[in-house]
Amino acid sequence: MRVRLDQISEAGRLALAALADLAGPARPVWVVGGALRELLSGGGAADLDLAVAGGALVLGRRLADRLDASFVVLDEVRGAGRIVPRSGGAGVDLVDLRAATLEGDLRARDFTVNALAAPVEELLRDGAAAIVDATGGLDDLRDRVVRPCGPAAISDDPVRALRGVRLSLRPGWRLHPDAEVAIQAAAHLITRVAPERIRDELVGILAERAAASGLRALDRLGVLAVLLPESLPMRATTQPLPHHFDVWEHSLRAVEGVDALLAQLDALAPWGPALRAHLALDLGGGLTRREALKLAALLHDVAKPETRADVGGRIRFIGHDAAGARRTAGIALRFRLSRHAAQVLERLVAEHLRPMHLAQAGLITRRARFRFFRALGDEARDLLLLALADAAALTGSSPLAVWAGAGGEVVRTLMAGADEEAAAAAASALLRGEDVIEAFGLSPGPEVGRLLALAREAQALGLVSTRDEALAHVRRETQRGT
Repeated sequence: MRVRLDQISEAGRLALAALADLAGPARPVWVVGGALRELLSGGGAADLDLAVAGGALVLGRRLADRLDASFVVLDEVRGAGRIVPRSGGAGVDLVDLRAATLEGDLRARDFTVNALAAPVEELLRDGAAAIVDATGGLDDLRDRVVRPCGPAAISDDPVRALRGVRLSLRPGWRLHPDAEVAIQAAAHLITRVAPERIRDELVGILAERAAASGLRALDRLGVLAVLLPESLPMRATTQPLPHHFDVWEHSLRAVEGVDALLAQLDALAPWGPALRAHLALDLGGGLTRREALKLAALLHDVAKPETRADVGGRIRFIGHDAAGARRTAGIALRFRLSRHAAQVLERLVAEHLRPMHLAQAGLITRRARFRFFRALGDEARDLLLLALADAAALTGSSPLAVWAGAGGEVVRTLMAGADEEAAAAAASALLRGEDVIEAFGLSPGPEVGRLLALAREAQALGLVSTRDEALAHVRRETQRGT
């Protein structure tokens, strides 16, 4: 098997030519790792992974200067750096060989399908290059098998357990039995890994279309219980009807529901395109709203074990939403999620019962709809999708069936008002804080905010349209004790 130069992007080819010139004929450079795996699989490589026989950091800085790019040191000791184009686009990871020879370096890698190399000199000279395969990776690539390079591949760097599961989620791929044994044996070591590395691999799993399958694999192999010890009491917490599953199984099925919804967003007509764009928004730390929604589905009932109580002969979980938000904050900190991502998760967990409460109240008034969107803000659409997945996970039904049936009426009604409420929220407020302070003789504080919220609600509902009308409305409401 050979890799062709024309499979690499134009920017990548320019980077290869520049690096080969800087390295000179005495210092070989190879395309390696995941980039080569993707190229050989017929796909495109977002970034280039390159290895050099020494001096990677010096070469990386010089290459960055040549390409007018930035250079980031990833590992000073191991000689690993990244060239990041200033205008965006594909980057280049450049590392020193981690052994005296290329073959030794390949055998020290994680999985055989990543332990492949192609010489850059041959690639540039001939337009194609033969593959150096020291571990049988080409056969595994053909068979779509994720197999460790050696018996210590996982224990040497336990984060590879997550990476192996992520690779196995691609269509048609599977973990080799040796990988499963090695992951199980090294599961208890995962907490030795830097939290940021765990986060990156976990986000990679959540980004896959079959994220729930990845979580189930991690669960089956003992990794998830170590990463998320909160799952242990969830497994032991049964739930009354209409729930068919314990809390942990219900939560995994909720993630499956989110996977199903994201794969068929256009079925939520006519809001599919808008939802797709919304869920692609970046929350920082490599997390988009898509991944955050799946993580919220996994964690939305995390506090049910501690709130389970027998109340008058009925099993209740009173306050599990608020307690769950607090637990979620701790989990987000443990995984080093961005502040924005943590806030989104906390809000989704804290408010996940709100659609159900609205459905129980009956007809959704315009006031109730306004208050829903005011409370949820940018997370309103995310919460509606979570509500569908949550409802489906009660019995294991399809979230699309919930959407189309009577149980989805509240979600459809709220979704239909999303644009109107967004326009109302974007309209200039009739009152400012100083208006309320002057009119009611107040000092700055929470009461001013409460009265402004009353005015804002009246404005959104069309009850007032001028500053004087807004002040009069607030005065009436305060006299009623609202």
